[in-house]
Amino acid sequence: MEENVFPGCVVGFLSSKTPQTVLAFGRQTYDRASPPLHENSIFDVASITKAIPTSCLALRSLDEGKLRLDDRVNEYLPKLRNSYKDKLLVRHLLTQTVAYGFRLSALKDLGAMGILNAILTTEFAAEPGSTFFYSNASSILLGMIVENLREECLAVSAQREFFDPLGMTRTSFFPEDFPTNEIVPTEVDPWRGRTIVGEVHDESAWVLRQSMVAGSAGLFSTVPDILRFLGMMLDDGFTGGTRYFSKDCIEQMCTNQVAHLGLQTGLGWELNQARYMGNRCSLSTIGKTGFTGCVCMCDMRRHCALVMLSNCTFPSRKPDTRAIDDVRRDIADMVFSEIPR
Repeated sequence: MEENVFPGCVVGFLSSKTPQTVLAFGRQTYDRASPPLHENSIFDVASITKAIPTSCLALRSLDEGKLRLDDRVNEYLPKLRNSYKDKLLVRHLLTQTVAYGFRLSALKDLGAMGILNAILTTEFAAEPGSTFFYSNASSILLGMIVENLREECLAVSAQREFFDPLGMTRTSFFPEDFPTNEIVPTEVDPWRGRTIVGEVHDESAWVLRQSMVAGSAGLFSTVPDILRFLGMMLDDGFTGGTRYFSKDCIEQMCTNQVAHLGLQTGLGWELNQARYMGNRCSLSTIGKTGFTGCVCMCDMRRHCALVMLSNCTFPSRKPDTRAIDDVRRDIADMVFSEIPR
């Protein structure tokens, strides 16, 4: 906060050895008159959406036998049209190994249909599975598959299958459900010409709201709510009398799926990323960051979880993620150094 990385943050952690702890620091903005952050402050968690709920809904479909890793994407999305359309598999979407070669934010002025058309028709820069390429487009396609399988909006499935049964009462794709003064602002946005608060920060996900809920970004949540989700995962996918994931599915989340590329990622989750996970957690740690300044992670072997939500993009986004990664990494090292190995 003193170095202006963000005006405030909320940090929470839990483990089998320690009680859940949630700590709030700072305010919603740098204005001393702005509301102080508290345990239940609501943040736009940005790309955490890719994992919770998008990838996890797809993984649950795998568990249920409704989806297979080697299913071709065009079986579910027949409008996909490029030279690799018959080689793009569900596993490529879950491991971010689809070389789109462009940022969707660069297409924000094309409108919802223009963005969707680019996702469905752009030629890939390489054969699917041959290279790692982190993109919003892969998660949007995955969300569309989930909607196809369940024949309903992604947000409806997430609410019914995860948020409601887990008691995540302050988590939603629709921030208008909550008082605006409880939602943390993300940016003074020159493109939209206003301060972004209570609406999706990510440009492409915001534009796509004209026709759909994107699987790439747009979820709003709190630290306690995300800890509820991670706690379920630490309990081998079973909590409150409900099984959300099989043990095998949990194992695949924290097993490297891209060793052939000399990299590491789990199924639907990032894996063992010291850049923001630090050096004190085990090699079985999965997690996800969000561009707005968020992170969540689970050390599956040591049975502990950490969430930090902030608005490092306020009042304007930084040129790179080095400062927020330093904070995420240092907090992770502090937390995981206190957890017995």
